[in-house]
Amino acid sequence: MPSFSSYDRTRISYELTGEGDPLVVLGGGPGMDVRYLGDLGGLDRRRRLVLVDARATGRSEAPADRSTVSFVEQARDVEALRRHLGLDRIDLLAHSAGCLTAQEYQAAHPARIRRSVLVAPVGRAGREPDPAELAALRAARAGESWYPDAAEADRLLAEGGHEGVALVELQRRIVPFFWHVWEERRRAEYRPEHAATLPWLREAFYAGSAAGAALPGRIARLGAAATPVLVVAGASDGMIGTAPARAVAACHPASRLEVLARSGHRPWVEEPERFTGLVAEFLDAG
Repeated sequence: MPSFSSYDRTRISYELTGEGDPLVVLGGGPGMDVRYLGDLGGLDRRRRLVLVDARATGRSEAPADRSTVSFVEQARDVEALRRHLGLDRIDLLAHSAGCLTAQEYQAAHPARIRRSVLVAPVGRAGREPDPAELAALRAARAGESWYPDAAEADRLLAEGGHEGVALVELQRRIVPFFWHVWEERRRAEYRPEHAATLPWLREAFYAGSAAGAALPGRIARLGAAATPVLVVAGASDGMIGTAPARAVAACHPASRLEVLARSGHRPWVEEPERFTGLVAEFLDAG
């Protein structure tokens, strides 16, 4: 598969699929192998997808300097990829935690990005879920057969009282909250080989987060770019909720927010035609 040497000589791998104008795609997690995105609900029939494995993720190398895994620093890899591809400007799509890297890239290189699609973003400069919204979204599923087990796992995770129960097992048990409709076939969406493998990666990625007194300045910096932005969220997203997407849309002056009524955290799976139609229409405009 193709790869390039980034600014610090870390080898970054990517995959090319589909036809049409290129669309650079960043996955989430952090640390999820980008192959979990599949063909993005058939978007590869409208665009040539450049699916990037972030540093220390999937088939890309882990850098010698762990601080470069911060989402702020990973924006430099996006710019290195643009240069490698020989593109004057890029269209960019990111999912979940990858939206933090995408927004940093927009702020750092506004002249190099044409349009941006942020799918189920976790926040603007870090994770920004609304605990009350997440609690309500999860409580609304109380009538489901899987709810008692998922709710118990959720409680143990929140309390940190899961001695004797593997953390990965508890995380697996709360997955139904992440979907609009949980079906057994959805388990195939969570393949062990796609998961992050480095125990330090998550902390290193979020080291770029801003909070408290630093947050207003970071938000102002993000909002200064005039990049057209499409923000897509799932109304039933019990992983991160819709509050972060609403905050992200409000942050970017040239934004459009679409909340898909029958989707959770992976709208390209639950509403593929609606998702691909929205994204293609947005990217083709202007």
